[in-house]
Amino acid sequence: MITACTSADMDLQPLNGPTSGTFPASYEEGKMGLFAAYRNLSTLDAASTPIWHVMDNITDIGYARPGTNYTSPITSSITTTNALAIKPWEIHYKTIARCHAVLDKLNDIPGLTEAQKQELGSELRFIRAYCYSQLIELYGDVPLVKSTVTLDNANVPRTPITEIQKFIIEELGAVAPQLPISQSQFGNVRASRIAALMLKARVELYSKQYAAAAATSKQALDLAAGVHSLTAFNSSVNYAGKDHTVGEPDPSNIFGHSGFSGSKEWIWVAEYNINVPGYLHNQQYYSASRLGKGVCYWGPTQNLIDSYEMTDGLSITESPLYDETNPFKNRDPRLDMYAVRPHSRYLGYQFEPNTAFSKVNNYWTVVNGGAPTQVANADATNAYRSFSGYLWRKVVDIADFNSTSVSGNSDLNVGIFRLPELMLIYAEAKIELNELDNSVYDVINQIRARAKMPVLTNGLSQTELRKALRYERKVELANDGLRWYDIRRWGIANTVMNGYLYLNRNANNWTKSAISSFDESANPVYNHPKASTYFTTQQVVYKVNKDEYWPIPQSEMDANPSLKQNPGY
Repeated sequence: MITACTSADMDLQPLNGPTSGTFPASYEEGKMGLFAAYRNLSTLDAASTPIWHVMDNITDIGYARPGTNYTSPITSSITTTNALAIKPWEIHYKTIARCHAVLDKLNDIPGLTEAQKQELGSELRFIRAYCYSQLIELYGDVPLVKSTVTLDNANVPRTPITEIQKFIIEELGAVAPQLPISQSQFGNVRASRIAALMLKARVELYSKQYAAAAATSKQALDLAAGVHSLTAFNSSVNYAGKDHTVGEPDPSNIFGHSGFSGSKEWIWVAEYNINVPGYLHNQQYYSASRLGKGVCYWGPTQNLIDSYEMTDGLSITESPLYDETNPFKNRDPRLDMYAVRPHSRYLGYQFEPNTAFSKVNNYWTVVNGGAPTQVANADATNAYRSFSGYLWRKVVDIADFNSTSVSGNSDLNVGIFRLPELMLIYAEAKIELNELDNSVYDVINQIRARAKMPVLTNGLSQTELRKALRYERKVELANDGLRWYDIRRWGIANTVMNGYLYLNRNANNWTKSAISSFDESANPVYNHPKASTYFTTQQVVYKVNKDEYWPIPQSEMDANPSLKQNPGY
């Protein structure tokens, strides 16, 4: 039998589907490869939560349940075998490989028209550029491969980050004109010209090429006019600052199922689909309260909660509106639209982490026309209740309440690019150039107006506008997964990630004396002796010349002798 298997026999290809030897053999197979690359991005998760909603929870504004994977990144003790640090490298390079599987043979696909070649090529190059943009932010210098790597050429050394930035910017400049201005007909899950320009502007901003970032983001904003727009909060914004008896704040018309299907705010979206095996995540289960059928894995820190301004636009240390006996009243409505705090309603229940509340209201009975009932308060008694005392509202949709379970039944999409970030990229680039014209105020004020916050005072200095910009990025983009990058590129990680994170797991009352002031990046400066009497703390450590980047996974070092490890690991 062995001798009967000639080499010709072994080279025969199946006739009933794609094979590695002939793929892609048609436009349809090329599209399959394109969709597989998009699909692979959505597999990047941690604790069954898409990576975009994990990253802020290892910074000063979010906190994860204590454990090796999430405590080590904030205590300068992450290792080369840490699952969180390994996965992005693995998934992004797998996605890049999927891009190359089509790109390498694009000119050889039979019958492919120029329009089809442009469609496949431009989107695949966009995905590859996005993967590299993430890799360099997380790991610094990484191998830059532009075609399929085989065992014969697998030992690729690291490429300087500046060279990769140049590659990304040039690639996006080349493919942007080839992409449709909008891909809204596909639910924004495919790359558009606006998305390509936004990614280009982001890389330019992060690499401090401010003039280029301002020009590129302005081009994207001009194209976005009439295509993308800010979505007004629904009427539940009127519940912000009020207690559970009034109603439940609900941002789902932007961040929920209805938002991803109807909001014009989304520029690029990661898609999930309950009808496709494995095309799900369990974000709601890991994010929700105990009574909301969740496990409270992630939550905002006290640092973020204290950062929200008062409705007069002043900080809680400056505003006469601040009442320390009712600290959530008269606050920026985004506090309640994006986060969950004590005395509010969340997923149909009164949320109270303090053990003084042995029973809380169940408002699901009200939906059926009845009165609230009382239930035992698991959010105060469960050993694994919220570790920060707060939860995220932004990434949870009450429509998924009935299907939330440990098995992971959510196919809520996840936004990657959103219009407010594009607007703030433009504003930041202009501020750093010290070009403080009306266009800077306009984009920031549009975001503030949507949040029902007062506009900025005219005539601010560069330092004052920078603080206003950093405030908006902190609170508007909270839990969008960008804070990890922001505090590093601004050079403030050494400050905000050294010392203590303040948590309020027991939902204690506190006085204004716990905070001394707010710094030039809109971060609270705590009076530690006083603050530590009210709050629990998590000690955090950030080592300069080490914690700017994660370690290269040990498995990659073992497989590729040409790789050199990042400093400090």
